[in-house]
Amino acid sequence: MLEYRKITSVDDPYFAKMHKLMGEVFPPEEVLAFELWKEPLEDPTIQVYAAVLDGEVVGATEYRYRPELQVAMTDFTIIGRAGLGIGRFLLVEREKHLRQLERESGTTSLGMFAEIYDPGTEAAASHSFGSLQPMNPVVRREVLSHLGFRKLDIDYVHPSWDHEGKAVRGLDFCFRPADDSLTALPSSLPSRFLRWYYSALPNKPREWEEMMQALEARESVALLPI
Repeated sequence: MLEYRKITSVDDPYFAKMHKLMGEVFPPEEVLAFELWKEPLEDPTIQVYAAVLDGEVVGATEYRYRPELQVAMTDFTIIGRAGLGIGRFLLVEREKHLRQLERESGTTSLGMFAEIYDPGTEAAASHSFGSLQPMNPVVRREVLSHLGFRKLDIDYVHPSWDHEGKAVRGLDFCFRPADDSLTALPSSLPSRFLRWYYSALPNKPREWEEMMQALEARESVALLPI
């Protein structure tokens, strides 16, 4: 039976297993180095949970809720094995916890951000995602579209998590609005969120700053199908 296990320390043996799985699935620039996880795991606003089966990490998810902005962010979701219902398990447990975080903060979420691979780009197409079929960007994109995610109408780029300050492409910045009738967001919402989210990375590429300045100069940004 799958267990939803919270990870709060690099010393947790399940963290080592989760980090190994991340390295097998994601490209190096998307994975924070093992030793740099100490502070994030101890941060009470960052939620890291592993799906554990018979002592092995078979999936994982990281997410957060920012009550001052009334938005959540799913940082990553990993499905390490097919045919076990891991994706559904992580979704249900994460949603239950997010509703709890809303209640505790006395706020109501406007929705959830996510960075989603665009399989039409060379960067995503050339990556194997650990040969795990559930992690294939085409499969994941269709699942997330089914869940209600739409992409923001921006040419998205983000700083690399390897602290080298490289511009990473191949993803769309997406949002799943709580109100499905929404077709646009005030640009201040994603811009404030991204400024906060990437404040942890001191080295930011010129392309990211240019994207942010262009976003902040707009009044709104459209939500497009993925």
